Amino acid sequence: MAAYPFYKYQGAGNDFILFDNRTGFFDRNNEALVRQLCDRRFGIGGDGLMLLQSIDGYDFEMVYFNADGGEGSMCGNGGRCIVAFARDMRLIDSEADFLAVDGRHHARIAGDGLVHLKMMDVAKIEQQAGAYVLNTGSPHYVQEINDLAAFPVVAEGQKIRYNDTFRAQGINVNFVQPEGAGYFVRTYERGVEDETLACGTGATAVALAMAYKTGKSGDVQTPIRVAGGHLNIRFHRQGDEFSEVYLVGPAQFVFKGEVAW
Repeated sequence: MAAYPFYKYQGAGNDFILFDNRTGFFDRNNEALVRQLCDRRFGIGGDGLMLLQSIDGYDFEMVYFNADGGEGSMCGNGGRCIVAFARDMRLIDSEADFLAVDGRHHARIAGDGLVHLKMMDVAKIEQQAGAYVLNTGSPHYVQEINDLAAFPVVAEGQKIRYNDTFRAQGINVNFVQPEGAGYFVRTYERGVEDETLACGTGATAVALAMAYKTGKSGDVQTPIRVAGGHLNIRFHRQGDEFSEVYLVGPAQFVFKGEVAW
């Protein structure tokens, strides 16, 4: 048994365990270990776990695991946190180009500490029974709700995530309510199988889906409030094409320690 250093970061309440895996000590196929480390009672606790790895042509590679142990799709809040981690490890200064499961990402840490993370372009939004389905690096379902604060997000999110259409692959379910110039969002996340305090790709999906619904085009900025704080989404829309999509929000170091296995 050996002890390994880990680092805990959070972005708008979405919390993650991070390992500097440039030496390759962490076995990415060990799903049981990931589940144990993410467990909030028997492990460190986190919505997910990330490995920072070396890869040619990029500052680093981001490998993301859901709390259930399986490798996940893109995580926007996790992406911002791993950029802050790379800065704190002196691997980058204030800008990064890294590889994630959905391709290349550029990010910049601004003077106020907020991380501006470029997300993938989106060219397809489907309408299903009054809701919207799209992929922003992870698949998302977006549905408007009245009185979102009192809405049973977990129970209703499970019904959609496990229905006949989405059961096999899974989908993240976002419930949204207009609020001021932006939106209040609550998300049921697959892989965590619970409501999380924030979801970066979910906030991005909401901003794009609501622009699609309301007909906004050109350069758009959309503030999003989540249970864990505030995010901002900016993008350019021309027709059905969404480009220059940026997820902007905090990424904060929480603590570090050692864990043995």
